[in-house]
Amino acid sequence: MALRARKWRKNSLRIAVRTLGMVAILMGATWAMETPARGQDDAQAIEQANNLSRAFRSAAKAVIPTVVTVRTTTTPGTASSRPRGSNPFRGTPFEDMFDEMPNHPNVPMPGMGSGVIIGQGLVLTNNHVVRGADKVTIDLSDGRRFPVTEVKTDPQTDLAVARFEADETLPVAKLGDSDKLDIGDWVIAVGNPFELEQTVSAGIISAKGRSLGSVERARFLQTDAAINPGNSGGPLVNLSGEVVGINTAIFSRSGGYQGIGFAIPINLAKWVTPQLVEKGSVQRAYLGVGIAAVTREMSEELGVAPNGGVVVQSVGEDSPAARSGLKIDDVVLAFDDEPMRSVADLQEIVERSTAGSKHKMRVMRDGETLELEVVVEAMPKDFGRMVRAITETPKFHMDGQLGLTVMELTEYMAGRLGLKGAKGALVMSVDARRPAGRAGLEENMLITKVNDQAIESVAQFVEALKSASLDDGVKLEVRTKDDTKTITVKR
Repeated sequence: MALRARKWRKNSLRIAVRTLGMVAILMGATWAMETPARGQDDAQAIEQANNLSRAFRSAAKAVIPTVVTVRTTTTPGTASSRPRGSNPFRGTPFEDMFDEMPNHPNVPMPGMGSGVIIGQGLVLTNNHVVRGADKVTIDLSDGRRFPVTEVKTDPQTDLAVARFEADETLPVAKLGDSDKLDIGDWVIAVGNPFELEQTVSAGIISAKGRSLGSVERARFLQTDAAINPGNSGGPLVNLSGEVVGINTAIFSRSGGYQGIGFAIPINLAKWVTPQLVEKGSVQRAYLGVGIAAVTREMSEELGVAPNGGVVVQSVGEDSPAARSGLKIDDVVLAFDDEPMRSVADLQEIVERSTAGSKHKMRVMRDGETLELEVVVEAMPKDFGRMVRAITETPKFHMDGQLGLTVMELTEYMAGRLGLKGAKGALVMSVDARRPAGRAGLEENMLITKVNDQAIESVAQFVEALKSASLDDGVKLEVRTKDDTKTITVKR
């Protein structure tokens, strides 16, 4: 038995050794097979990076010869200069972010930006780069300087074209299609930040359709490609070397680059530029309405999906919209069969239409779909002021003692709340812990009387409260769509 046991242990040991040997051989073989694979993966990754690098290099080489430096001179005290002195960051995305320095009479103040050649002797840049300048010059990438003979601007899109005379043929940038851009696409920004000429920075498209308050009629591309003072007016370029935007502004709390820049889509510039060159100004068509996007809160009441159209908030008197039969609370679903998902969708398609042309609108009204025909007209010069007047943010008042905020009852809100024809102060918000909230006031109630005194506006509401006392109780008559009641608010 002992002999058999020893033989069994020897055989088991031999089997174990052989097994370990086989495992080692197999592991070695596997490692040997994986090593070339890993090396191959690394090589492929490096080649992909090199391909991307070559794409950036090719795009930069294609556009750099077409990028120019735009230099301006403004003499304080002239009609074209600003009245309170000059800004050292004039002609850059930062000019409105710094206080102006004291005025020095008769001392010319320089400014600088970028631009891109889009035709023989024709440079596309920003309006804010050349605005108010007495003298403008163009510096080419090869160092030659030319005086600008003519400047045409469109402040509503912050675009400008500058013309200069050159005897020989100049390189011209290739314009791309900004509508094909998508979030995540690689782009490069080219310009002269801080007077460092022909600087290239890379990034991606971070967002599309951004709005900036200082530019009325443009939806911007957002990018994280570095844009700094001096970059304004320079091109934003895709990896094919095509200009897809004009660098315009940045968002910054420090005054320097913080990862958010904005560029005007080149497709907008393609529409604006020919008009500036041929006519000297941009002609837009208009409807004459105040509009808003359909929000989630509004969608159920209006009977359309969120972002499924634009709702009409106001209709200008004697406007194309009024003549077409468009009414407040109508939802414009489509214009010439193009779906309208945002305010900018309708603005763009209308203003780029030919004045006097007929168009069809599909409209939702009280749950029914209607087809209206409208003849758009040339936009009046004071249209921006007119729109602000009819869509102006209503006045409001916050009362800390009562614990509520009230606003003017606009025509739009009256229609939404079933209060057409009513007058008073509309409750915007109520603090449930304060007297008004404890007394039962709620949002969207219309206050029509204060201590039996009729009120028709926020100003009258504020005036009536001056003679009221929370200790004695303030009697408020409030109205909703279905009810009118009296609520007494006490401290």
